[in-house]
Amino acid sequence: MKRNDSNARGHAPTLREKMVTNLELPKDLMLGASVLTVTGRGEALISNYKGILEYKDSFIRVQTKNCRIQISGAHLVIDYYTNEEMKITGFIESIQYET
Repeated sequence: MKRNDSNARGHAPTLREKMVTNLELPKDLMLGASVLTVTGRGEALISNYKGILEYKDSFIRVQTKNCRIQISGAHLVIDYYTNEEMKITGFIESIQYET
């Protein structure tokens, strides 16, 4: 059986990614991966983002190191943001990852 070494982004893992996985190191710290924590349908916390691309009442698009994240819903508000994280509240209907 052939082992499939491609990851969710559709490419073979780099040496750095393999080392982080094999040594069980936190990917958010070692690779700058974003962390999205959703609490129910009313709150989302995004860590390790690069910037806000679009901000409307019905959706918020955020650029991360590896992709874009779009949170769609109603009455969405960015409660706070720092250089490292942001908190979004409102009624969350969907979360999409865009390459």
